[in-house]
Amino acid sequence: MSLEWLDRGVTTSAYLWRLERGDGIAIGFTSHDRDLVIDAFRYRSAPGMVPTSIALSDSLEIDNVEIAGVMTSSAIAETDLLAGRWDGAILYISLIDWEQPDVEPLALICGEFGEIVKSGERFTVEMLGAASFLNEPIAPLTSPTCRAEFGDRQCKLSLHRHQREGRVISVEEDVVGVDVVAGAAADYRFGSLRFLDGHNCGLHYAIIDGQGDNVRLADPPSRPVTMGARVLLTQGCDKNFATCRDRFANSINFRGEPYLPGNDLLTRYPGT
Repeated sequence: MSLEWLDRGVTTSAYLWRLERGDGIAIGFTSHDRDLVIDAFRYRSAPGMVPTSIALSDSLEIDNVEIAGVMTSSAIAETDLLAGRWDGAILYISLIDWEQPDVEPLALICGEFGEIVKSGERFTVEMLGAASFLNEPIAPLTSPTCRAEFGDRQCKLSLHRHQREGRVISVEEDVVGVDVVAGAAADYRFGSLRFLDGHNCGLHYAIIDGQGDNVRLADPPSRPVTMGARVLLTQGCDKNFATCRDRFANSINFRGEPYLPGNDLLTRYPGT
């Protein structure tokens, strides 16, 4: 990679930002004063998008960077930030010679969106580098409840068998009625509801309870819900061994130790 353009007396460099959301949407910004097209991808001009200092090293230390910017693009709307559409998004920052857009950019950093803090018309994003995940425990801790997520690689249950697609028939704050529940909303407790169209399309909401045809969400939908909107309901599990065994017949894949004595065993017997 040739970086001769960095040694010029007059700089012609500009930052490139490429953001990729979990739903597949990708947008680009540049600190240049006009749009740039790199590899058939358009980076919109946003001079206010300037990162804090970035230090590149070969160490394994966690490299978290706080990124501040002004929401000048409708693609980054306050409602989307508050709804969580940008949670876990991937951000690539690179440096480009705007006089030679065909030259390979200098990659600076890549990471995942962490905490997003908004103040007025500005937002600050904590970006987590790849090394930040080294802080996760190597070996799982013991627990009486299951450590797997329902339907993941450890659980091994097919989510498709425990999902139903239906339409919204009623909405009252955090309670949503769905036509395919057929009075078995309790089966979806600890599951999730995903909107397939409408203003909340693509957003997931955790289900904390259910009764009849109504499921109660952990948070009310961020945007108004229209009657007849399509939703995808996914059943949940309370992570107890009895539920895994009796309801799902999946005890062989239970990732917990329900019969392992814990510290509470000491309190079951009278002291001396």
